[in-house]
Amino acid sequence: MLQTLTERLFDDSDRTDLDPFAVFEEWFALAQESEPNDPNTMALASVDDDGLPDVRMVLLNARDARGFSFFTNFESEKGRQLLAHPKAAMAMHWKSLRRQVRMRGPVEVVSSEEADAYFASRPKGSQIASSVSEQSRVLNSKMTLLDRVSEMATRIDDGPVVRPPHWSGFRLVPTSIEFWKDGEFRLHDRVRFTRDGVDQPWTSVRLYP
Repeated sequence: MLQTLTERLFDDSDRTDLDPFAVFEEWFALAQESEPNDPNTMALASVDDDGLPDVRMVLLNARDARGFSFFTNFESEKGRQLLAHPKAAMAMHWKSLRRQVRMRGPVEVVSSEEADAYFASRPKGSQIASSVSEQSRVLNSKMTLLDRVSEMATRIDDGPVVRPPHWSGFRLVPTSIEFWKDGEFRLHDRVRFTRDGVDQPWTSVRLYP
């Protein structure tokens, strides 16, 4: 009988040529069926100029063979941190599946075409909010933000919202991907894939829980 990718992942006799991106797709498809809300939610960690870690929840907006992408205000704390120190870590935890995936690696800025395409796919209200929000900076009252949203909505009326120059995306290009599956008596299954560079082959090891 043909094994699933997950069965191959935790079969210590056969992980040859197993692609961690393909395993991720199998897990993510299950999460889309079982998670009640936002299966693409992930914790994103970056560091500031003092090397102090910073973490927050964001949404995984795109993924392909290059890596995992998310979009944000580049003038926000995470935007400034990632531009100054282009390395990050992510974790996705699906409670319904009792599984998680961890990723680490360098980050790169997505192309203007990718940013434009994703921005155009968002609801108009979200486009306006992204345009007027000074993300992570001090806001004296919620009404100030709502007034800015109202003013822009009135000004553009039925016209398009142009992606602001400070709004774009990052792609984490993983050099490490770890898959974790809950086990009885905390005998969890953990397999970590690593590679020395984007064009290098993956190697995998099983880890103690």
